[in-house]
Amino acid sequence: MSKLPRWLMPLAHKNAFIFNPSPRDFTVEEIPLYDFSGEGEHLALKIRKKELTTWEMLGVLSDHLGIRQRDIGYAGLKDKHAMTIQYISIMATHAPKLEDFTHPQIKILDRIRHNNKIRIGHLKGNRFHLRFKKVLGVQKEMLDSVLAWIKMHGVPNYFGHQRFGMYGDNWQEGQKILSGELKMRDRKNRAFLISAYQSYLFNNWLSKRIELCRLLEEFSEREAEEVLKLPEGTLAGSKKQKNFFKILEGDLLMHYPYGRIFYAEELPKEAERFAERDLSVTGLIPGKKVKLAEGAAREIEQAFDEEIRENGSRRYAWIFPTEIKGKYIPEKAHYELGFFLPKGCYATNVVDLLRGYRE
Repeated sequence: MSKLPRWLMPLAHKNAFIFNPSPRDFTVEEIPLYDFSGEGEHLALKIRKKELTTWEMLGVLSDHLGIRQRDIGYAGLKDKHAMTIQYISIMATHAPKLEDFTHPQIKILDRIRHNNKIRIGHLKGNRFHLRFKKVLGVQKEMLDSVLAWIKMHGVPNYFGHQRFGMYGDNWQEGQKILSGELKMRDRKNRAFLISAYQSYLFNNWLSKRIELCRLLEEFSEREAEEVLKLPEGTLAGSKKQKNFFKILEGDLLMHYPYGRIFYAEELPKEAERFAERDLSVTGLIPGKKVKLAEGAAREIEQAFDEEIRENGSRRYAWIFPTEIKGKYIPEKAHYELGFFLPKGCYATNVVDLLRGYRE
């Protein structure tokens, strides 16, 4: 269990609301990166699906249209156990074949011409709506309090549980592939399992950084260094930063919610920009062709850096949900929550923080 801010921990047993991801209680709407042009040889389709993965939905449509699945453009993968709205693209010449398309779990809501095929990552983010059940009055007050904290501080950007498979052990197979213990010819599955291991290393690094932040809430910088066995001075200047998540010297930062990567050099100034959500700290997804942190930040990062033949990258360690709206319905004991997250971020990070823990 990855610990979060100390004052949130008592909520682990008190905030035992029910949230079962389902089309009735969990909706996700993809927000395109830009408006579609209204002209061009491609056709952008606004698709609503339920109880299907994006791959399953694409398979149904490719079979109906008589085209290869890879000829359909999409920006991202959406949850299976939810009502989701996302955009895909096909060549406009296939439009007549859509006239007789019907499916109990897929509905085409809109269509518009566009100049280009939709590509992976071509989205701003996703808008989520969740319904929690069996929320009593005291729990409602706790949810309101934690949401207020989230609005001020943000949430950790862990890779979600679904990244690691039904039993949470995908990463172990990825580790075995890298060590040579497991051979796998299927390139797609091999890459997926290795990425699960990279995600596992990132999550462990993030948990260590959050442990550091929790220690700084209770102890001096030197005491925290001793607990974590860090060289003296590693945490210099970090405790006085007003953000819960602390920037360290040598951290790789990135403009938020997108932009260029650069090293942390002027901590007081960059901590202020972090508080203003102008930038955020990035964590390492280990692999080839990736920048590494330096100095104090590297002291912690290096324990989670392994030689991996796949390309690595940097990922935001801390993110800021926006458009947060909570509504309590006392007669049903329901709490409805809506928020927006940038692409690549999981709603489970918000839910876990509201529960007061992370499994």
